[in-house]
Amino acid sequence: MPAPPIAPLEPHETRLHGRVLQDDWFWLRGRGDPRVNAHLEAENAYTHAVMADTAELQQRLYVEMLSRIKETDVSAPYRRGKYWYYGRTEEGRQYPILCRRLGAMTSAEEIVLDLNALAVDHAYFAVDSFVVSDDGSLLAYSVDTTGSREYTLQLKDLATGAIGPERIARVSSVAWAADGRTLFYVTDDDAKRPYRLWRHRIGQADDALLIEEADERFALSVRRSRSNGFVFLEADSHTASEVRFLRADRPDDPFTLFLPRRPDLEYEVDHGADAFWIRINDRGRNYRLVRAPIGVSDASGWVEFLPHRPQVMLAGFELFAGHLIAYEREDGLERFVVHELATGESHLVAFPEAAYTAFPDINAEFETDLFRFRYQSMATPPSVYDYGLRTRARTLVKQLEVLGGFDTGAYAVERLHALAPDGTPVPISLAYRKGTPKDGSAPMHLVGYGAYGMPLPVLFSSNRLSLLDRGVICALAHVRGGGEMGKPWHDAGRMERKTNTFTDFIAVADHLVERRFTSHSRLIVEGGSAGGLLIGVVANRRPDLAGGLLMKVPFVDVVNTMLDTSLPLTVGEFEEWGNPSLPGDFARLSLYCPYTNLATASFPPMLVKTSLNDSQVMYWEPAKYVAKLRHLNGGAPQVLLKVNFAAGHGGASGRYDALRDIAFDVAWMLRIWGLGGRDAGA
Repeated sequence: MPAPPIAPLEPHETRLHGRVLQDDWFWLRGRGDPRVNAHLEAENAYTHAVMADTAELQQRLYVEMLSRIKETDVSAPYRRGKYWYYGRTEEGRQYPILCRRLGAMTSAEEIVLDLNALAVDHAYFAVDSFVVSDDGSLLAYSVDTTGSREYTLQLKDLATGAIGPERIARVSSVAWAADGRTLFYVTDDDAKRPYRLWRHRIGQADDALLIEEADERFALSVRRSRSNGFVFLEADSHTASEVRFLRADRPDDPFTLFLPRRPDLEYEVDHGADAFWIRINDRGRNYRLVRAPIGVSDASGWVEFLPHRPQVMLAGFELFAGHLIAYEREDGLERFVVHELATGESHLVAFPEAAYTAFPDINAEFETDLFRFRYQSMATPPSVYDYGLRTRARTLVKQLEVLGGFDTGAYAVERLHALAPDGTPVPISLAYRKGTPKDGSAPMHLVGYGAYGMPLPVLFSSNRLSLLDRGVICALAHVRGGGEMGKPWHDAGRMERKTNTFTDFIAVADHLVERRFTSHSRLIVEGGSAGGLLIGVVANRRPDLAGGLLMKVPFVDVVNTMLDTSLPLTVGEFEEWGNPSLPGDFARLSLYCPYTNLATASFPPMLVKTSLNDSQVMYWEPAKYVAKLRHLNGGAPQVLLKVNFAAGHGGASGRYDALRDIAFDVAWMLRIWGLGGRDAGA
């Protein structure tokens, strides 16, 4: 076995609150420094050498996973104006081809964007904004070719195929005015915070700066209402929001403020049925929904449509000419409630499985009697449905085809609860192949997140079948800090209550062992980004909890990162984690920061993954973490650092490249479980 790379210690001191903070691997922040690059390359070489005996397994897994995918396929088309839009993939090509047809899907195809052609000569390629003018003649789109979330806006004439001269850097959101010649867009500052709103005229060189957001906690975004009547500019922090609006047919007018921001007030506004509709948390953390005459921001003129409910989270709403769909969460599960605006009648759209995810899909048309949504579970492939708002008929438009004889009935999905130390029930979603033993012998893959009020979705993955079909039980821990149970669930796992996230996850793992779904030695736990922070904390507190740790782009250097306000996200996230420049916040963050609290312990094997161009969790966080871990433990445990030099926070952009990454991860897990020689279904 080769020796792991050793990063030399070079003490760097920071004085804060009467203490001296010493960071011996601060030098790894030197992006572009030949010595740093050499060290990261050495880490990759070591990882490759350690995993060399799994090369055949990785290839076998890749072929196995690829064999389940319908490589040449077409997405569910959706109507916007006169056109039907869709994406299609072709065998052997990394990226989709975005297309449309005039009037009906039987018309001639127009290729709007061929991402494969645009991605030539780029190891990474992603499209963010994709917005067509009202008359369908112009496309505004933005691309990133590094993975660093720096998108460049371009315009394309869809009649001629000509790309316009515009090259606008650092664009985060875009909206057309009704004239099809005026474009509003938001640009990022050096810390990748969306902070300036601009107005662009087609054919004119000088764009007008309309609004600049000075408060570094807030980020701007611009959007058009589905009714097409208004353009909305939203300013959001993690705890407050503010909305401005503009009539879409009057792009020269100034934006009008709806409600001024104030601490802990969050709201959003949409337009329809000659009124503004406002989802707002002024009477409770789980929001209520009110209707107001256009422009009336005084609450005395509002009419309540849905009250605040302590046990039901109003996660959003979809507004159409004759209907409103409330997107709600209760007991951690999503549901849709359809309201007919003319009659006041309502009904529930129910779902059959114990654990699932459902969310609105693309609904571009305002005048419609159809609502499109997506549904999936750990055993049901992603499914696109059209729901008749008047007929209540549910039509399956598209379900992901899983090749190779997949049978959803061969798998079981369960929803359990573990009791946290304070008695709070913590939901667990899990899936396994029927017949898998529940005597403690089965290997288990447990994933957690728990941050930003974002629920951990119960998604299907055909790649997961390579685990399930080898007898692995797959589970999701819906810990506090996420949004599964509404905003109070988020509040209970952030700032001074962040420790609940960690104790919830430990309680889930222990509960699954007690229920004999697995044993601690047969358990591998995974988390990415803020979920990587979760795994890092859990490892420090309970190194015996699992037999392996998988950490993807992990946020493990919390104190040092939150002290550096020049980094993307830092200032805005003071409201999620705290500001270590304040003594109380520093004391609290120092208690759980994974990097700060690393010590000598019997850690299980670890796989830590990062990307050089990640702008959300900088590559040096996991690199420093691995270096310190090895230093404190004499080279143990076997910890592998895998660096992607051509990607960002989400990893590889091409679908085949991403699949090879997944095959690597699965091979690493199977190796720990001793299942490397077992075929799926064996």
